Amino acid sequence: EKYTKFVKERTEIELNYARQIRNLSKKYQPKKKEEDENKYTWCRAFHSTLNELNDYAGQHEVIGENMTSQIIAELTRYAQEIKTERKAHFHDGRKAQQQIEANWKQLELCKRKFERDCKEADRAQQYFEKLDADINVTKADVEKARQQAQMRHQMASDSKNEYSSYLQKFNQEQNEHYYTIIPNIFQKIQAMEEKRIERMGESLKTFAEVDRQILPIIGKCLDGITQAAESIEPKNVIESYKSGFEPPGDVEFEDYGQAMKRTVSETSLTNSRSDSKADRSSKGKSKTLWPFIKKNKGSNPEDFSHLPPEQRRKKLQAKIDDINKDIQKEMDQRDALTKMKEVYIKNPQMGDPNSVDPRLAEIAHNIEKLQAEAQKFEGWLAEVEGRMPVKSDPPRRTSALYETQNTHHPPLTTTVSPDGSYTEEPSSEVQSKVQPETAESGDEFDDADEEILPTIGTCKALYPFEGVNEGTISVTEGELLYVIEEDKGDGWTRVRRNEEEEGYVPSSYVEVFLDSNAKGAITYI
Repeated sequence: EKYTKFVKERTEIELNYARQIRNLSKKYQPKKKEEDENKYTWCRAFHSTLNELNDYAGQHEVIGENMTSQIIAELTRYAQEIKTERKAHFHDGRKAQQQIEANWKQLELCKRKFERDCKEADRAQQYFEKLDADINVTKADVEKARQQAQMRHQMASDSKNEYSSYLQKFNQEQNEHYYTIIPNIFQKIQAMEEKRIERMGESLKTFAEVDRQILPIIGKCLDGITQAAESIEPKNVIESYKSGFEPPGDVEFEDYGQAMKRTVSETSLTNSRSDSKADRSSKGKSKTLWPFIKKNKGSNPEDFSHLPPEQRRKKLQAKIDDINKDIQKEMDQRDALTKMKEVYIKNPQMGDPNSVDPRLAEIAHNIEKLQAEAQKFEGWLAEVEGRMPVKSDPPRRTSALYETQNTHHPPLTTTVSPDGSYTEEPSSEVQSKVQPETAESGDEFDDADEEILPTIGTCKALYPFEGVNEGTISVTEGELLYVIEEDKGDGWTRVRRNEEEEGYVPSSYVEVFLDSNAKGAITYI
């Protein structure tokens, strides 16, 4: 019973361990939004490790189940049987002991009776001899005393015979008790104990075998983890982040001696920065030149236009391949149903041919829809690869906030300073709201023309806000932030948390404290 309890606790440990390992594996399984990471070998290796770890946990569950069925259940049943057997043997021993004790008591009774009868016979003989020697006693009294003495001697003789007979019987029973009955009982108990100890040894052996049986499978799990680790290709990450951008050309000298006639290299970085601003009204996003600036995430456009050319091409190609696979599956189903319909036409008893038509029509519609989608992505891929002229897309708008900003903030304006020099500057409104129009969904690539705006005050969040739209930022209640642009009448205030996180929040969600030298110098809720 003690060993059974030990195995039960070991089983509980194995099951708890397996459950914790499964929970750990489930916790780190990739979410849907992380499915793109499967293109990296190290991510696939980690996911394979999680799957192998899940199988590893399953083997520890097998240990618990086998110990429960092969050890705990068997030992529990056997312990009950051995208890019953032990109880029977001890009952037989007590019964034999009670029997020999009862015989001994009977022998003592016979002995005392014989002793008592002998004493009575002696007294009766002495009384008879006394009367016989007395001349004053009548002859009748003497005869009566003689008969009494004879009777007592006869009773003593009978008691002697009975005592002798029972003594012989008791000695036989005592000999049988100590040399036959009790040894047999002890022999049975000895055999029972030997069997119990042997069964204990078998259980200990099973305890080890249950563990040993799963070692090959655990070894395979560990081999799978090793193979996954060996399949990692470090260069795969670099190739996947290849942008396809050309490095900017040399910055040319700008001669300010001749007014309004400065020239800029078409491939220079300065030109790309200014062109990106001018292109906002026509394309809605600028070229991404700096992949190390971290911005807020937004929604990804369907055509992957937020990615650099090389990565966009890979994404589009992967999407086209997936669509083609779906088309092939639908076509295989169509062919199978067509053959089934032909069989039904030739053998009407097997089924109604018309019953297949609705499914065929549905498959044809799906194929047509998938082909149209594939053509759409192939068009975008052709644009990237230069096989088709790039269309002039209308401005992309991903949220109501974006439309509001586009409506209220005009593009760049060109002005001439009082001294006659040429300057190019954005209006106060467009300067403050560049980020929502250019915020991209990727962490790695962001606009090169973002400038760090100075803070004009601070604000405190009155309510929590989830910044799910592009250009917005999430805040928690009571959080303190820097204000970099006040509300321009559209109901949004631009704030900054640190050098890398900034965006818009509803003006009604924050309490703003502008610096004394900032425009307006007011406090509002």
